[in-house]
Amino acid sequence: MQEGKRQKQVSGLIQQELNTIFQRIGLNIIKGSLVSIASVKITPDLLEARIYLSIFNTQNPKEIIKIIEEKQWEVKKELAARVKTQLRRIPEMKYFLDDTLDQVFKMEELLNKIKEEDNKIGDAGNNSNSLNSPSGEGGKL
Repeated sequence: MQEGKRQKQVSGLIQQELNTIFQRIGLNIIKGSLVSIASVKITPDLLEARIYLSIFNTQNPKEIIKIIEEKQWEVKKELAARVKTQLRRIPEMKYFLDDTLDQVFKMEELLNKIKEEDNKIGDAGNNSNSLNSPSGEGGKL
């Protein structure tokens, strides 16, 4: 289902404000890991916000999300103070790990493997063509 105009406006506003709040509170760097807000998706009733976090340089991203959830009250209080004139109710915030970057790397890796295999098959095919060709020119006409 596609997001409506108001949903996009509210999610953009929340993302912008949360970035500022995370920097102010110190949640953008936790235990040496860089935390950034990749995107915010909000339900049509504007009562629940799903915040997708990109976490770099960490072995345990779930631990980082748990630390952020522990500071949820402080974040929500700060967000309410910043957007009280634009929203009637502050949405319930749920944090999720944004793994799109990991998926991109996996896809690139798979594509590179396919390309390497194609090159190997292509090289083997060219060698066998030149051997089987009567003129010895690799099967060119």
